[in-house]
Amino acid sequence: MTAVVRGNPHRAGPIRRSRIGAGPLFVAPFLALFLVLFLAPLGYAAYLSLFQNRLIGGTTFVGLENYLTAAQDPLLIQGVLRVAAFFVIQVPVMLVLALLFALALDSGLMRLARVVRLGIFVPYAVPSVVASLMWGYLYGADYGPFAQLAKGLDLPVPRFLSDGWMLGSLANIVTWEFVGYNMILLYAALRAIPHELYEAAAMDGAGAWRIAWSVKLPALRPALLLALVFSVIGSFQLFNEPNLLQRLAPDVIDSAYTANLYSYSLAFTSQQINYAAAVSFLLGLVIVIVSYAVLLTANRRRTP
Repeated sequence: MTAVVRGNPHRAGPIRRSRIGAGPLFVAPFLALFLVLFLAPLGYAAYLSLFQNRLIGGTTFVGLENYLTAAQDPLLIQGVLRVAAFFVIQVPVMLVLALLFALALDSGLMRLARVVRLGIFVPYAVPSVVASLMWGYLYGADYGPFAQLAKGLDLPVPRFLSDGWMLGSLANIVTWEFVGYNMILLYAALRAIPHELYEAAAMDGAGAWRIAWSVKLPALRPALLLALVFSVIGSFQLFNEPNLLQRLAPDVIDSAYTANLYSYSLAFTSQQINYAAAVSFLLGLVIVIVSYAVLLTANRRRTP
């Protein structure tokens, strides 16, 4: 006969209460940093956006006037539309390349898979400033290797930094930087697929291509959606690459080439801090709307 040892009911209460109280203690450091480093600056920026610094009267409360002005600002609208075009051009190419690389690595047929995976991921570890400087040198019409090669072959020098090519040149830099990151994201999702699904598909006579189409791609939808939302946020926050290439092509990239660059120029060049804060909040609203639209569209397509 097995003896049942019962715990002391008087000790269970304090232990349970101590465990309940431990949760907020573990979360408190994050909440404090989140409040100080994120919510407080965000609230201060929102406060600044409600004022305007005038020559007569000094700093004056204007309410939503800065937001109304920003909503009709042609420079901001052009910057947002240009970044939207950049998103349409760059993101599909980047995600398709990342998907192809992830599927190739997951197939197990690629030789030196670890070396290839590391080589594709390494550009993501390169800071965007360094990547922009490197590609800016490669794009150079006077000293770049592509220009030197074209001159040596008596061919027209490619104008990568011209007005017609600039958006594609920026898309190439960002694609080179982030294909590896998205590839790792999709590859991790592929590795999480249960192996039993592959075995069941193989028993039904499915080949490698059929398994990739009918098993892997449907399982990758959440990861692809996550990568797409991250790409929306990153595209509308485009800043480092055009900011550095502006030195090489000042006639093409002005201070309002992208919405983020425009906000930065307003704050630190024109010293319009209040208006820059309003522009930043409107840009954040655009990012939220586009991200929500992407999520809503994906969920509607997935719902039968």
